[in-house]
Amino acid sequence: MVRRALEQWFEATDIRPHVVGEFEDSALLTVFGQTSLGIFAAPAVIETEVQQQYGVEVIGRLDEVRERFYAIAVERKLKHPAIVALSEAARQTLFGNDVEAV
Repeated sequence: MVRRALEQWFEATDIRPHVVGEFEDSALLTVFGQTSLGIFAAPAVIETEVQQQYGVEVIGRLDEVRERFYAIAVERKLKHPAIVALSEAARQTLFGNDVEAV
């Protein structure tokens, strides 16, 4: 989904990147970017960790491109207090208040 969103953004802004590699493996992708041979997209929520771990720099941010995360539960509503607490903590830590309650 992120790739599709990036391609749409490139098209809308009339940017034609020179693609020299496409990677299914995120580790290979980050090594490629780390060696200054290219750029890669990463979620802003882990920006600091990516910079520290791979020694890379942020070159830009795109508010128009977003990644979606879904939590799927078997039951209609979460009931166990520990699971509810974990779910809420994850929601607040990862997304702050900018997330729809499901």
